[in-house]
Amino acid sequence: MLKLNYRALGEGQPMVILHGLFGSLDNWATLGRKWSEEFNVILVDLRNHGKSPHTSSHSYPEMAEDVNRFLEEHDLFDVCLLGHSMGGKVAMQTALSFPDRLNSIIVADMAPKAYPRGHDKIFEAMNALNLNVTSRKELEEKLFEYLDDKGIVLFLSKNLKRSSTGFEWKFNKEVLEKDYEKIIRALHSSNSFTKPALFIKGEKSHYLAEEDGSIIAPLFPQYQLNIIENAGHWIHADNPNRFYNVVRQFLHKL
Repeated sequence: MLKLNYRALGEGQPMVILHGLFGSLDNWATLGRKWSEEFNVILVDLRNHGKSPHTSSHSYPEMAEDVNRFLEEHDLFDVCLLGHSMGGKVAMQTALSFPDRLNSIIVADMAPKAYPRGHDKIFEAMNALNLNVTSRKELEEKLFEYLDDKGIVLFLSKNLKRSSTGFEWKFNKEVLEKDYEKIIRALHSSNSFTKPALFIKGEKSHYLAEEDGSIIAPLFPQYQLNIIENAGHWIHADNPNRFYNVVRQFLHKL
């Protein structure tokens, strides 16, 4: 059985948080600590990310099963499952496939629809790196030759760890690239999740659109949409205070 790496903070009602593609539980450490003043916050590394095991495949049914087994292993019930981006799709798939241990889900800037390819330049940049060097700065400079977004370069750089020969990726780059089509495909289920489901959209993001309600409603009939101003896809980084309060208010109403 796959043992997911995690970090638990605080006590009270449990909230399990799932990061996005190329991310890790560290992305949620700051907000996690704030929520842990009132709740039992559990930050999780999904398969092929962070310090969780690397596997030969990467799909939503598999990741939902990983999460359900994690909840069983830690005897967690009445859980609010929060996921961002890819983690949002994992949260949705878990709710549709294994609803019993959940009381709600929160999906940050993601819909259950298919998405166009959007990370090819990032894979190209990563594949161009010679990791057998001693300088992280040298790797960052090479990434900048392919990517003109400083935030993305620094985000990727944080996912490099030192190895015996230089550096290596914390995530399983090969499998994420091989199974990328599985990551961007739509979710399909004959089930619906009839408990509360909060979808949070970044005002400036195109990942989640108000018209996606027609796709969301059949799967999550109790869904509500909240739009956070001055935020793009990385809502929790762009407007963390507003995001913190929206989530907190939702949890208090459960």
